Amino acid sequence: MDHLTSPPKRWHASALYGLGFAVNFFDTLGVGSFATTAAALKLGRLVEDERIPGTLNVGNALPTVLEALLFMAIVPVDPLTLISMVLAGGVGAWCGTGVVVHWPRQQIQRAMALALLVTATFIVLRQIDGLPSGGDARGLSGMALIIAVLASAVIGSLTSLGIGNYAPTMAVLYLLGMSPLMVFPIMATCAALILPTAALRFHRGGLYSRPVAWALTLGGVPGVLVAFYLVRSLEVSLLRWLVVAVLCYTCVQLYRSSREGSIA
Repeated sequence: MDHLTSPPKRWHASALYGLGFAVNFFDTLGVGSFATTAAALKLGRLVEDERIPGTLNVGNALPTVLEALLFMAIVPVDPLTLISMVLAGGVGAWCGTGVVVHWPRQQIQRAMALALLVTATFIVLRQIDGLPSGGDARGLSGMALIIAVLASAVIGSLTSLGIGNYAPTMAVLYLLGMSPLMVFPIMATCAALILPTAALRFHRGGLYSRPVAWALTLGGVPGVLVAFYLVRSLEVSLLRWLVVAVLCYTCVQLYRSSREGSIA
């Protein structure tokens, strides 16, 4: 079936709306949506492997923009830090996606496998308190700001492979002494530019599934709203360990697929 032009089966559509709701619900709580969406699309055989990065960038773009706007409304962020990191992330996403859209299927599969492994590593480090806990800075300047901007550009380029920006952005800003309160709106706003920028290039290259992306968007928007307005606290530690297990399994499946030359 041509996933770019044909709508998903009815049961697929309802499942994808639910997937979009779930991953963006937990994304709003800080779990992240990229790796979980990629794993679900791979394991559910819903999208060809080479179209997964584009589909999750396009499908999660609008919910992420909404998420950023909501957090920006309640947390005052240093404008210089925010704007410079957001622009750098957008440039990185544009350049990185421009490279990935020309890669062969096998190379994309192996890059995605590595991306999921990197994401799983960040989650594990977060779970065992292996990441710095941050400081009290509300903004950055000087060399710290330059490091943050360069890091944002690199992180933005990696979203084209399916590495979400939340965990690595959090790690960098904590290392630089940023207040945890300031970190979330910064990484959410960076994602709000990175995802649409990458999505535009994937759209131009046609390397994504339009109906699946629409289902993720339509399910994702209410997921963000419910998490932001109705959920004040939720224990997600066990969920993160489950995500790590799924990511590792999906990583192995993608690598096997790349060696076999077909979807496992």
